[in-house]
Amino acid sequence: MAGTDKRKQSLYFPEEMLKEIQEEANRQDRSLSWVVQQAWKIARERIKSFPAVNDVTGDERQDPREE
Repeated sequence: MAGTDKRKQSLYFPEEMLKEIQEEANRQDRSLSWVVQQAWKIARERIKSFPAVNDVTGDERQDPREE
């Protein structure tokens, strides 16, 4: 497993969601990072099945920030 490549990243959660994650981390005696990583591993296939924004809107135009 590629567990040796650690990178810092700021993630922003709504206050209530962060509180729930913290409570679960405390309950399991795990870090916030571990809980979020496990949640991603469980949810990633479902999330990958979501349509892309352009698929939903049918808008094939390029992002104006990229022009």
